[in-house]
Amino acid sequence: MEANKREEILVIDDQPIMLKLLEQILKDRYDVVALENGKEALEWMYSGNIPDLVVADLNMPEIDGFEYIQRIRESGFFYDVPLIVLSGEESSAERIKCLKLGANDYLIKPFNPEELRLRIDNLIRLKG
Repeated sequence: MEANKREEILVIDDQPIMLKLLEQILKDRYDVVALENGKEALEWMYSGNIPDLVVADLNMPEIDGFEYIQRIRESGFFYDVPLIVLSGEESSAERIKCLKLGANDYLIKPFNPEELRLRIDNLIRLKG
């Protein structure tokens, strides 16, 4: 990796305020691409963009988080892109479903920004 290249984080959430918050939390360390739904994110990725990590909400229009995880894990290009689910759903069943589909981690909203950054740092370091 080039010394001056920053890792790129794709954040997907249908709430504009959450996208802004995530951008604010991550922009000092990472290049952030913020998209509002799973369909838009898949189209962005299929057009040749491979982020270093994805942070995705579950409840989104068009393609929800579950389908998004399933679609990228079925793809040879994106299979190993680390993925953190950030959701308001606290149920153990939801977390288990996400992890079975291939999510690397699951954080519940509201979340601690420092915890999210540490989880992202750890997944990117492990991938590296």
